[in-house]
Amino acid sequence: MTDPTTTSAQPLTPDDLAQAQALLATVRQRLGAVLIGQDALVEGVLAAVTAGGHVLVESVPGLGKTLLVKALGRILGLAVGRIQFTPDLMPSDITGSHVFDMAERKFTFQPGPVFTQFLLADEFNRSPAKTHAALLEAMQERQVTLDGRRYLLPKPFLVLATQNPIEQEGTYALPEAQLDRFLVKLSLPYPEAAEEERILRLHLDGADPLRDVDALPPAADANGIARVQAVSACLTVDGAVLSYAAALVRRTRGFPGLHLGGSPRATVALLRCCRAMAALEGRTYMTPDDVKLVARPVLRHRIILRPEAELEGLTTDQVIDSVLASVPVPR
Repeated sequence: MTDPTTTSAQPLTPDDLAQAQALLATVRQRLGAVLIGQDALVEGVLAAVTAGGHVLVESVPGLGKTLLVKALGRILGLAVGRIQFTPDLMPSDITGSHVFDMAERKFTFQPGPVFTQFLLADEFNRSPAKTHAALLEAMQERQVTLDGRRYLLPKPFLVLATQNPIEQEGTYALPEAQLDRFLVKLSLPYPEAAEEERILRLHLDGADPLRDVDALPPAADANGIARVQAVSACLTVDGAVLSYAAALVRRTRGFPGLHLGGSPRATVALLRCCRAMAALEGRTYMTPDDVKLVARPVLRHRIILRPEAELEGLTTDQVIDSVLASVPVPR
């Protein structure tokens, strides 16, 4: 039974949804041919792109994060940029700066690598907080302000940042304000044995993933991505599912073992990701299962454990599972 508070931004036609699903299916299929054994990563990144959000991926080096960005940028028809974060990286190395032009006798703006459509922020947590701050405005407002002047970033603007586990030497813990700018945080595991053997066989056959990426045909462009994002933003949200998503985030506030729960931005992120998952499956509506599916990637970087919970060996994912178990699922 549909709640009377059911909402949708504007009516969708069957063609709108069919075209969006077909495009996303093509992107998923082409990515899967390049990235072996990373189906969960592909699904999470596609959901974030559909929702127009940024992605933080945590894993050890060598699992295909750079390959993912290059392949996805190629398939989506986007300009791809990369910033390698190091301890000595300065904010101006990201945003750009004003340089005095001797011929023109004036300062001109030289844009930095952030002025792209799909940005790989590699090893994001190897730089200090002042460098991370250079991306805060860009990620939230899609603009850079320098010396009182505002410069708009290209559309779409998507960031995929990678970070090494914080236990590794030479890493910095990311500030909560920076983490909150990421729509989802994905944890990238090692591939299964059969998948790793398949990767080895491909290399023995002379395959070069980075070379093969250049041969991938684009499946979309900036306008196509904008249409997919518009379709996702128009999907129906049942009032009961909306209340369920809000109740889950509220439950994290003051939950045993948590020092900090999710903010209203986390609730909005949960809704955006649920709509994106529905669009990926070709549905015009959200379900409680969508909420459960995206709860971990949306909330794991937005909640903070109490020290005693960490000493007991609890993880944020375990606490999120407990939160899910404590909130009744609507019928």
